[in-house]
Amino acid sequence: MLTILGLGPGHPDDITRRAWATLEQATAVYLRTREHPCVPHLPMRGFTSFDDVYDATADFEQIYATISVRVLDAAQAGDVVYAVPGDPMIAEAAVQRLLRAAPDAGITTQIISGVSFIEPTLAALKIDPIAGLQIHDAISIAAMHHPPLNPDQPALLAQVYSRALASDLKLTLMNQYPDEFEVTLVHGAGTDEAQVERLPLYAIDRSDHIRYLTALYIPALGGYSSFESFQEIIAHLRAPEGCPWDREQTHLSLRRYLLEETYEVLEALDAEDAPALAEELGDLLLQIVLHAQIATEEGEFRMADILSTVGRKMIRRHPHVWGETVVDGSGAVVRNWEAIKAAEKGDRKAESLLDGVSLELPALFRALRLTEKAAKPGFDWANADDVLAKVREELDEVLTAQDDAHRAEEMGDLLFVIANWARKLNIDPETALRAANAKFTRRFRYVEAQAAAQGQPLSAFTLDQMDAWWNAAKGAGL
Repeated sequence: MLTILGLGPGHPDDITRRAWATLEQATAVYLRTREHPCVPHLPMRGFTSFDDVYDATADFEQIYATISVRVLDAAQAGDVVYAVPGDPMIAEAAVQRLLRAAPDAGITTQIISGVSFIEPTLAALKIDPIAGLQIHDAISIAAMHHPPLNPDQPALLAQVYSRALASDLKLTLMNQYPDEFEVTLVHGAGTDEAQVERLPLYAIDRSDHIRYLTALYIPALGGYSSFESFQEIIAHLRAPEGCPWDREQTHLSLRRYLLEETYEVLEALDAEDAPALAEELGDLLLQIVLHAQIATEEGEFRMADILSTVGRKMIRRHPHVWGETVVDGSGAVVRNWEAIKAAEKGDRKAESLLDGVSLELPALFRALRLTEKAAKPGFDWANADDVLAKVREELDEVLTAQDDAHRAEEMGDLLFVIANWARKLNIDPETALRAANAKFTRRFRYVEAQAAAQGQPLSAFTLDQMDAWWNAAKGAGL
């Protein structure tokens, strides 16, 4: 029989009567660690701890595996008690390993619950978790790049056992929370040395009080800061008691807004306006979440399907990040991406290389994408000078066209080959044209402002005067 029991948060008075009686009668007791305040007061005659395992390696997976093997080996020889801090079913990875492996080893297990670190931590913080407290392992989150937390709900992170871990942890958390966001370190909850320390997130690794009984409490960021809150807003808009306009929308009716919001994001990018970019990305996200809600109502798919599909795709197509593939630069990444993408399509293989270029793209951008696709198998000019010769040829054909229809056709050919020329010069023609449009707008508004300053409409001035103002705007760097 393997008995797994909890020693409570630290004070010997918090050990349950059942746990105490079990330890009194036990003949073989194993402690995960002797570094627990109640250990000197325990009633058993002797014990074996696994502190030597912690001292031997910093790899927690290896530590948990070693503990599991040793405890199971001992349990096969007779009755064994394995005692852990707090409660065996909370933040005890080795216990989970034991519970999975014991049946295969023919070992019966029983759990004797204990007071976990959670209860005294909540008491120290004076909060009730019923509103949606998230509980996570700080060790796991510290190893991530983005925290798996809903920022509209509070969170409690266990096992902030060292300043080094706190340093890694804060870097992950700062990918979601402001650097100055006030959080709380709770040290030794449930012991006589319990301490509550409030400080900004960026400073948690500077605390002199961090030890193996330290936990981190993160209050709700609030302000509708979570993806889940936004989904609730959109679902409410679509509900019977929601907004009539939003309820009337369909995938097709929203099509124009998706395009408009995309262009407004591009405009903010071109202006290098970070606040505007944040707002416009929000408007674009609104369209995506609205489509997802409509699809949910129609039984087509849910947001979880969207996220799962794209997440799995990113992992599959980055084997150099989530696999053993070695790349020597971004060019190899792109080639791998295309090869994996083609393999994924399988029977759905396109009839043409050009099939993946959307008909809905702006004409100039679509011209660029078409030439990029055609260039992959080698259907391309050798260099930019060769394309320039074609530009001149197409220009001549525009100039010599005999009628409007022919002239329009040749103008289209000229624009297409200019897009190709831009590609050979490593210029995005759509971005370049947007910049030119913006520059024209700035200078023309300057010209309008000069006319307005004289109290006259622009049409009252000569072209020479307007040209002079235009050149002044140009000279001013507009």
